[in-house]
Amino acid sequence: MKVAIKQKLVALAAAAAVASLAAPARSDELTGTLKKIHDDGVITLGVREASIPFSYSNGDRTIGYSQTIALAIVEEIKKTLAMPNLRVREVTITSANRFLMLVNNQIDLECGSTTHTRERENVAAFSNSFFQYAVRMIARKNAGIADFPDLAGKPVVTTAGTSDERLVRQLNSAKQLNMRIASAKDHSDAFAAVKADRAVAFVMDEPILYGFRATDPRPDDFIVTGTPLGYETYACMFRKGDAPFRDIVNRVIARMQTSGEAERLYNVWFTQPIPPHGINLNYPLSAEMRTLFAHPNDKALD
Repeated sequence: MKVAIKQKLVALAAAAAVASLAAPARSDELTGTLKKIHDDGVITLGVREASIPFSYSNGDRTIGYSQTIALAIVEEIKKTLAMPNLRVREVTITSANRFLMLVNNQIDLECGSTTHTRERENVAAFSNSFFQYAVRMIARKNAGIADFPDLAGKPVVTTAGTSDERLVRQLNSAKQLNMRIASAKDHSDAFAAVKADRAVAFVMDEPILYGFRATDPRPDDFIVTGTPLGYETYACMFRKGDAPFRDIVNRVIARMQTSGEAERLYNVWFTQPIPPHGINLNYPLSAEMRTLFAHPNDKALD
């Protein structure tokens, strides 16, 4: 009898906990980003123009793997604030200006292709990771570039304000490769430099490189190559010191990952034809990603 009563009490407590999560927040109890969103009647998302297939424009709207995650978070915020008609404003950001725009309150949330590093924790907060990847390079197949030592003395491009820029500059200094490194404004400009032969290679996150290769009119002209410079994770980014907002973001990402929804979403964007040209990246889910989905966490890998 005592066991039955105890089990009933545990069940009631669990139900109460779930109910408290589902119950709309009272406006007089809101703080930080949730209060700002409530008072403004709008949530502002930072989006990318060409981070294929994470966050990019198809000509009409922003789409992609991480954009879908961002919109799932927006739906959770609507429920939390009891604001089903909450407006969503999108602001285009770049690798160089995204942190400044967050600090200056020009965006509330960014789920694109931002790497979570310990250094960046000084200026922004990061969610549970939603992608793990290697840092490599893309080059023309006929350029004779197979690994990073082959870049010695050659022009190389990366994207300004990225962790990849730091890694390739560290490699250049440590190995005395004398690479001539240029920092492009955004990923599309960097890949354009390789296509125009202004650079022999573009050093960047592997999935983004696969995205550019797959969507190029002549994908077989390019190869993604190189021993990884390191392994990193993408996460959503928001303002520091905002536990209530962080809890909502992490709850959504963890639920998607442990329920199987994240894997289904991954398959849509990385193993099937994607808009606007129906190109397939053919980038299957890795063992590291399966582990991440099974054990959601917000740890930086650097």
